[in-house]
Amino acid sequence: MSCEISSLKKKGRMYVTLELATFGLAVVAAVVYCAYGMQWPYLAATAVMMAAYAAVRSCDVRNGRRIESLRRLHSVYTKERRYMEGDYSCFGGGSRYIDPSHAFTFDMDVFGHESLFNRINRSVTTGGSDTLASWLGNLPKDKAQTERRRQAVDELAGMEKWRAEFMADGQGTTDSANGKHKEIDTAAILDAVTQVSGMDIAPKAGQAWTLGVAIAALTVFALLIILSAIGIMPGTIAALWGVVQMFIVIGLNARSIRNISRAVEKMHANLRTYISLIRRISDAGFACAELKELQAKLSDGDGGALESFGKLSGILDSLDRRGNFIGLILFNMFALSDYFLVRRFLKWQRLYMRSITEWTDCVSRVDALVSMGTFRFNEPKATTAEVIEADEVVYNARGLYHPFLGDKAVRNDFNISDGHYYIITGANMAGKSTFLRSIGVNYILAMNGMPVFADSLRVSVFNLFSSMRTSDDLSRGISYFNAELLRLKQLLDNCRRATRTLIILDEILKGTNSLDKLNGSRLFLKAVAQLPVTGIIATHDLELSKMENEENGRFHNWCFEIELTDNITYTYKITPGVARNQNATFLLKNILKDT
Repeated sequence: MSCEISSLKKKGRMYVTLELATFGLAVVAAVVYCAYGMQWPYLAATAVMMAAYAAVRSCDVRNGRRIESLRRLHSVYTKERRYMEGDYSCFGGGSRYIDPSHAFTFDMDVFGHESLFNRINRSVTTGGSDTLASWLGNLPKDKAQTERRRQAVDELAGMEKWRAEFMADGQGTTDSANGKHKEIDTAAILDAVTQVSGMDIAPKAGQAWTLGVAIAALTVFALLIILSAIGIMPGTIAALWGVVQMFIVIGLNARSIRNISRAVEKMHANLRTYISLIRRISDAGFACAELKELQAKLSDGDGGALESFGKLSGILDSLDRRGNFIGLILFNMFALSDYFLVRRFLKWQRLYMRSITEWTDCVSRVDALVSMGTFRFNEPKATTAEVIEADEVVYNARGLYHPFLGDKAVRNDFNISDGHYYIITGANMAGKSTFLRSIGVNYILAMNGMPVFADSLRVSVFNLFSSMRTSDDLSRGISYFNAELLRLKQLLDNCRRATRTLIILDEILKGTNSLDKLNGSRLFLKAVAQLPVTGIIATHDLELSKMENEENGRFHNWCFEIELTDNITYTYKITPGVARNQNATFLLKNILKDT
């Protein structure tokens, strides 16, 4: 691709040379024609050179567009190569979506630097980014929705060329501050539409009688010009009519033009790029139900989204041309351009306004699905989860691992039964927290129809809630322990509202002393066990493991064991039982030995 771009640049330089040559020859031929008796061969030569200039200029424009298109496509593939090398810095991390109070996204590293969102996100619109973030944080409530999304993700994963071109199209907007490509501002488009929908823009301009008056005025002006041209009437009358006509049109429509300009100027920079995305979606040969439905919605209405945004782009171009003072005078004098511009806008407003929100939502959903399809394509070693209908929590994993660890990950088998609790013990850095996040992150991926990082994964549809990363908030006077209590209260409220929930906890009540922590943890687990809840709890408190013998076989002990010799060996394998070895004292002795 780089070679092709280089070749096209050379061709571009050749076109520039030819443009200068043909234009220069045309000027020379015109000068000779005027200087030497206006002979027709020189006039013909002028015409031929001007035609050649126009042809070369057209080729140069097409060549320039091709170069820009290839540059954007090259940028897309360059970023994907960086992804394969483990560099995600060129993709948005979604830090603005970080919410410590969310049921699970904060604990599961869904948003932020090198997060799950950072790895998936390829959004070219802010609406696509918002949609992707919403899907990751609000999981489908039934198998059918997950299946539709999975089919769309799988289909787009196989459309590698189309996806790359879609993402390249979306890079048409550039940030003036740093010259980098930026997302199309969907919110700006919707905000402009909202403003326009509430405006009372010259409603009389849309009425039939005003069109009749305009046509009559133009007809009279044309007759006056003809009469003055053949000498029947002085030209001053036609000129006066044109000037008066111009001032009346500009005066009557100035306020409406100003309101339209103010409302839609925000979307102008995004519009051409947005139209190219809509065209790309409309022309795609989708097969699955989800994508075909979105494509069909973009075609609904009078001409559909493509025609609507195309007409709006034409209106914006007309507004731009008004910036030329001479053009403003001439077009209003001879064509009443301001009146017809307002009339075009009123027609657009009447025909398309009600559909804009739905159309932008469709583009945003496709944009999010393109990101997910790209993630599917980039992770061929990942597998497809089986999502089942069941009135209970089902989570059966074989060879499960965390997607952030890649090939170095240690895989684990683990089954979760409805209404049961799994107490996981182990030393520091033995793998407890990573394992908990592996369970949560892969469930998020599974429910969104994306690939999971396991040899096999079979899950049902359930509510997910975690408490792993509680922090204090000194600005609001909330201590660490108080923050833990608030999080557990949120957990209980959430579980009471849901039909069935899987909770993932890492150290209950870390902010208090050992005995109080043990008693509080036991009290909490006994209370939550009365709800339709299943749980996984990581803890350093080995005493908590005794609940296995107390709660009617619903509590089970699992551990990540380490081997202590002269060094520590971490297996990162989960096994039944309670951890025997701890490493805090061993590691501390090594530190003290070095001081």
